[in-house]
Amino acid sequence: MRESAYKNYNKAKVLGTSSSSGYELMYQPDLTVLRVSNCMVVPKEKCIQCMEEHTGGAI
Repeated sequence: MRESAYKNYNKAKVLGTSSSSGYELMYQPDLTVLRVSNCMVVPKEKCIQCMEEHTGGAI
């Protein structure tokens, strides 16, 4: 099954950052975060789009 969203620990691993940095990113106002119960989930497409916008497409 292909994942279509990142949880914090997956996002931190993908970006090569610590989990605390992942949580900081999840509280940025321009990042789409879905809150499901106690879990924060970022849609993969929105995460990639946000990274491309902030890096000028250099990801």
